[in-house]
Amino acid sequence: MPSSDVTLSTPTRTLEHTAAQPRAKDPRWLILVVVSIAQLMVVLDATVVNIALPSAQADLGFGSDQRQWIVTAYALAFGSLLLLGGRIGDMFGRKRVFLVGLAAFAVASAIGGAAPSFGVLVTARALQGVAGAMLAPAALSTLVTTFRDPRDRGRAFGVFGTVAVAGGAVGLILGGVLTQYLSWRWAMYVNVVFAVAAAAGALIWMTHERPTTRPRIDVVGTVLASAGLFALVFGFSRAESDGWSALTTVLSLVAGVALLAVFMVVEQRIDAPLLPMRVVGDRARGTAFAAVGLAGIAMFGVFLFLTYYLQAVKGFSPVSSGFAFLPMIACVMISSNTSNIVTLPRFGPRPVITIGMLLGCAALAYLSRIDVHSSYAAHVLPSLIVMGFAMGMVMAPAMNTATAGVQPADSGVAAALVSTMQQVGGAIGTAVLSTIVATATTNYAASRPPGTANIAHNAATHGFSVAFAVSSALFALGAVMGASLFPSKTRIAELRAAASAPTGTNARVESPDKQAMADTVFIEV
Repeated sequence: MPSSDVTLSTPTRTLEHTAAQPRAKDPRWLILVVVSIAQLMVVLDATVVNIALPSAQADLGFGSDQRQWIVTAYALAFGSLLLLGGRIGDMFGRKRVFLVGLAAFAVASAIGGAAPSFGVLVTARALQGVAGAMLAPAALSTLVTTFRDPRDRGRAFGVFGTVAVAGGAVGLILGGVLTQYLSWRWAMYVNVVFAVAAAAGALIWMTHERPTTRPRIDVVGTVLASAGLFALVFGFSRAESDGWSALTTVLSLVAGVALLAVFMVVEQRIDAPLLPMRVVGDRARGTAFAAVGLAGIAMFGVFLFLTYYLQAVKGFSPVSSGFAFLPMIACVMISSNTSNIVTLPRFGPRPVITIGMLLGCAALAYLSRIDVHSSYAAHVLPSLIVMGFAMGMVMAPAMNTATAGVQPADSGVAAALVSTMQQVGGAIGTAVLSTIVATATTNYAASRPPGTANIAHNAATHGFSVAFAVSSALFALGAVMGASLFPSKTRIAELRAAASAPTGTNARVESPDKQAMADTVFIEV
C-alpha cells in the first residue's frame, strides 16, 4: 500500500533496483545503519552508566543512597514521555524529531560528562531521558515506514532487534573499557560521538515527510499517560530501594495503575487520541506488545544479576565480565535475522515467539543451578548461548509484529509503545528481581550458623539463582501467552484473503491495518 511518508520504498521491485540504482546504493540500508546507531545509543546508555557509577561516586563524592538517582532520573523521563515522543514524531515528521532528539541527547551527554556535582549529573541524565523519549520512537517508526517489502523488512528488523537486545551487553563492555582505561566521564562523552555520526547520516539519507493533516495534540491523554507512566516507573524504583510496603511505593504504584486506566477510557472517547485503540486493538499486535514487556522483565535476570555474579563472586573485572556476554550477542545476531527473514514470514509469530520463550525458560532454568564453584565454560556459557537464540526469536519478531500493519500516521506512537513496554518491563524486572535477590540472600545467610565459611558469596549466589529461576518461570508464562493468544496461521491467511477480496478500492482503503499486516509480515516464502 503506498505511503505518503516514505518515497524510498515502493512495492514495485523493478523500480527500486534499476540499473541506475543498484541495491548496493539503496539508501534504505544506510537509513537502517543510522537508526541502529541511534537505538544503540539509547539502549546501551542504561548499562554503560551502571558500570561507571562506582567511579563517578568516588569522583563526585555523593552517597550510596543517592546513587540510584543516576539511573532512576533517566528511566523516569524516558519511560514517562515515550508515548508523547512517538506522537510528536507523527505530527511534525520523523526526520525532524529524530535530529532534535539526537542533538538534545548529545548536549545532555556532554553536560553529564563535564558534571562538577551530583546535581548536575542527575539533571543531565533526566535530559538524556527526555531526548531518548523523542529519539527511540522516531528511530523505530522510521524503520517501519521505510521498509514495506516483506523480505527487506525482515532483514531490517533482524538488525534492529539485535541492537535492541544486545545493546545492554555492549554497554557493559564499553562501560568497562572506558571506565577502566579512560574515565567514567567518557561513558557519557561517547554518546556525543554516536549522535554526531547518526545526525550526519540522517541529514544525508533520511527524507523529511510533511504530514498532510497535522492532528491536534491530545492534552488530556498526554497528561494522563505521562503521569501514569511516571508514577509506575517511580513506584518500582522506590520498591527496589525502600521496599514494597513503603507508603511512597504503594501510593505511586496505585496512582500509576489508576491514571493509566483512566487514560485508556479517555482514549476511546476522543477524536484525536494520543494512543488510537486501533494500534493496540489488533490481536497479533496487542500480544506482541505484551511479549516485549514480559521479555523485558525476564531479561534483566541475565544482564543485571549475572554481571553481579561474575564480578562479585567469580572475580571478573568489569571488562572481562562485559566480554563474557559476547557469545550471547553473536547468537542474538544469528537468531534475530533468521527469525525475521525465514521463520516469521513462513510460520507467523505464534510458533516463533513461543519457541523463543521456551528456549529462554530452559536457559535460565539451567543458569539457576549455579553455585560459587560453577565455571563460566560449563555453567554460564551454555545458558548465554541458548539465551541469545531465545531473545533473537522473541524480541525482533515481536517488535516486527507489534508495528506491522499500522497506518503511517500511527507508526510513531506504535513504535513508542514498543519502547514503553520494554522500558516499563525493565523497571519492573529491576525492582521485583532485586527484591527477590535481597530477600533470598538474607534468608540464606540467616539460616546458616555464624562464621560459616564463604557465607557472603554463597548467600549472594543463592539469591542470584532464585532470580534466574523466577525469570525462567516468566519465560514459561510468555510461552503459554504466545501459544494461546497469537493468531494461528489459518487466521492470518483468512485476514490476507479478506484484505485481498475484490470488493472495490474503498474496501481496501477502509482496512489499512489488515491489508498491511497481510502484505507486510506474513507473506509466504
